[in-house]
Amino acid sequence: MPILQTRALSSLPRSAAVAFILGAAQLANAQSPSTPPAAKPASVPSANDRMLERGPEDQLLAKRKGTWNVVMTMQPAPDAKPIVVKGIIAERTMVGLYLQETMRPADARLPDFKRFAYLTYNKVEARWQYTSMDTRAPIGIMFAKSYGQQPASELTLHFEGFALPGFGPEVEGRFLRARHVVSWESETRDVTRQYWTAVGGQEWLAVQYEFTRR
Repeated sequence: MPILQTRALSSLPRSAAVAFILGAAQLANAQSPSTPPAAKPASVPSANDRMLERGPEDQLLAKRKGTWNVVMTMQPAPDAKPIVVKGIIAERTMVGLYLQETMRPADARLPDFKRFAYLTYNKVEARWQYTSMDTRAPIGIMFAKSYGQQPASELTLHFEGFALPGFGPEVEGRFLRARHVVSWESETRDVTRQYWTAVGGQEWLAVQYEFTRR
């Protein structure tokens, strides 16, 4: 503050001097440009949230939703006669990023059973994963995964080894490995094939499911 202005203020009563100083401060604040508030940084989604976003693989799975008629063909051994079972139905729905499949008999003449399966693309591991549970066979929960790049129309996954109890009167406990192939042939037809290989034996087509959309 200039010396003359300071001396002039000293000659004013105390209350008038205080009022003058406050008024000058308010005028200075009014004339000075206001500073805009700092912008908040944009929130970045976590890696977990990004992996939950649907990608092309999940969109392929979503197209398989619906109700499907199923024909099962089973050949328990390379030299056995194939067994064909019709009258099966499969309900498919998306649970998050998982294609859930529930299979059951639609024909009341068939023995009651449930088969549950889940197929998903694991973005973190960059591989397809599949698991299934079947009340018709005491072989536990089966888990399979893919290796390398897979064509969109056909997936190949490999099961961990499992023991087959056998179909005769005695428990055989045969140890097998399986190759699981999923073929999306069209919008209305799927074929799933399981190729089994016994220890020291040859591979054969053991189980096949043919799906036709209702």
